[in-house]
Amino acid sequence: MELTVLGLASGYDVEHVIRLFYPMAKLVPGYHRGGDLVLARAGRNHLLAGVRENGICHWRRAARPENEKPAFALASLVYDLLREVTGIRPPWGKMTGVRPVRIIHDQRAAGHSEEDIAKLFLEKYDCTPGRFELARGIADRQRPILERSGLRDCSLYIGIPFCPSRCSYCSFVSRTVERDKKLIQPYVDHLCMELEAIQNQMEQIGLNLRTVYIGGGTPTSLSADQLRQLMGKVAQCFDLSRLEEYTVEAGRPDCTDLEKLQVLKEYGATRISINPQTFEDEVLAHIGRRHTAEDIRRCFYDARQAGHRNINMDLIAGLPGDTEEGFARSLEQAIALEPENITVHTLTLKRASSLVIDHSQEDYADVAAMLEHCDALNKAGYVPYYLYRQKNTLQNLENIGWCKPGYEGYYNIYIMEEVHSILSAGAGGSTKLRQPGCGEHIERIFNYKYANEYINGFDVILERKRGIGEFYGRYLDSQTSG
Repeated sequence: MELTVLGLASGYDVEHVIRLFYPMAKLVPGYHRGGDLVLARAGRNHLLAGVRENGICHWRRAARPENEKPAFALASLVYDLLREVTGIRPPWGKMTGVRPVRIIHDQRAAGHSEEDIAKLFLEKYDCTPGRFELARGIADRQRPILERSGLRDCSLYIGIPFCPSRCSYCSFVSRTVERDKKLIQPYVDHLCMELEAIQNQMEQIGLNLRTVYIGGGTPTSLSADQLRQLMGKVAQCFDLSRLEEYTVEAGRPDCTDLEKLQVLKEYGATRISINPQTFEDEVLAHIGRRHTAEDIRRCFYDARQAGHRNINMDLIAGLPGDTEEGFARSLEQAIALEPENITVHTLTLKRASSLVIDHSQEDYADVAAMLEHCDALNKAGYVPYYLYRQKNTLQNLENIGWCKPGYEGYYNIYIMEEVHSILSAGAGGSTKLRQPGCGEHIERIFNYKYANEYINGFDVILERKRGIGEFYGRYLDSQTSG
């Protein structure tokens, strides 16, 4: 299927609505006779939507609205046509954004009633009642956490772009330890220097650090001594006693041992993540993991032995080779271990992943049916506390963090709802600076993407970090006094 959008300055919204129904549709600049095509066109007075599939054409035409943005009106026209033609009802309706829960927070902050918010989701966006209630329940659970956020609050993300091996579904900028081992130590050395630069900026502005998150890649691909060096620098630069949360991804059991888990505990981590993705050995092998389900269980027990009492486990619904029954078994095994968090992702087909590059014709199970088994999480006492969506996710579904009450992951909420700035260190890092107070303005400061670029261009990265102070200097003076 090809798609063409004409007559708009940006066809982004329309394009992604079309991909709700035809995920692999290819954008082309014009249309021609023959072949399958979805056409959306905004004229001076009218809007036109059409689909040609297997030689059969369907069309809809409407007047161009005076009081509505033409991009949304055209997207709605296309949506209504494709829903009728395909028989598909996307669970989130016309919504293509990452943060549906954020919409509820923003609507409430603007003074809209609960009835108006329901109409927005159910009528304007055609969201299903079940998905809307899910989003609203999560917004309710997040509200008291978000209301505590102050003008000068921030979080810190530290990126480790190394892994034991590359998973087939992954598109992150990560390098394998075997191939790039010589880069790891200089990378850690430079990362520690960047943390000092961030500390300096924070002290000048008077920022309050709320959470720290060390992610990747796989942070435990570092040696125990390198973890000590890095986490020792974090402890030296920042007051850990004032943190709400300190998370480290200990994601893969093929590089996470008892000593490293003890280091994480000793140097201040209050939350870790051990990510099986699946407990099906054949699926693990199929996606490029070099460990078994038994290795995952061993790693989890080691973490408990090391004293970790707040553990997250990730699962992915829709992995190639998995089945509905296999996913249900994985969910059952994760629940049996009783971690404090279980995050359920829906597989997203990312263009830079080997899964898409090498296996574009892969057969995937019914992920909607898989996610129906998440009712077992409710029955086991877990509640959903954060949610986000991505483009090219199978069946237009979502990722949900579940937790035992009182174990909400603060960093996950802060970054997803964009309540305060996230300062980022490491290769591929993107610092997101949020205007203090009620402002919605966000600026970004980017680090170099690859580890070798990060090391070689480190002076430029340090210069860019000065942008943190410059950003806050523009906004804090106008919103504080005395």
